[in-house]
Amino acid sequence: MVKPGKLIVFSAPSGAGKSTLKDALMARFPEALRYSVSATTRKPRPGEQDAVHYFFKTPDEFRAMIEGQELVEHMQVHGNFYGTPKAPILKALGDGHSVILDLDVYGKVNFDKAFPHALGILIVPPSIEELERRLVARKSDDEETIRIRLQNATRELEFATRHGKYEYTVVNDNFHYALEELTRILEKELGETAMVRPMGEKAK
Repeated sequence: MVKPGKLIVFSAPSGAGKSTLKDALMARFPEALRYSVSATTRKPRPGEQDAVHYFFKTPDEFRAMIEGQELVEHMQVHGNFYGTPKAPILKALGDGHSVILDLDVYGKVNFDKAFPHALGILIVPPSIEELERRLVARKSDDEETIRIRLQNATRELEFATRHGKYEYTVVNDNFHYALEELTRILEKELGETAMVRPMGEKAK
């Protein structure tokens, strides 16, 4: 029998570097990890592909997924719906793969109701001041949007501390060090040390 994989949920405020770290981990554990693609009703941004970055759905399609109990959890954020499809997760676990999910701290609470044994990893910036510097450096948001993101980040980190279930908290002060710490965590949790691909090594 194939040994079922594990569920690993990453949460972080916007700008903490979660997506970059997640992508690097996926490259380091190519055989062990699969990424859970979320569904959303928001429009694709330039360069985004359906079923790769998100499953892009119309509001009616998303409501049908809710009614059909196809989502593990779902939330409305800034006027758009986001949710986690159940079937791909169950298939990946059944095939022996572990699954990485990218959920905010509120979605993580809802997800834990369905999968209470999911491993939680919280990625945090070294400080709110550093987070502000990173958001400004991205040059993708105006001052008002950055202000709102910082307010949301403060609330999310407080909520995670009080109500979240996170077995690990990783401070992303330095990308390389944070990646090494996350790699050690996954080696411990997954027992996949031999399957780690060194940085820079390409798939054969």
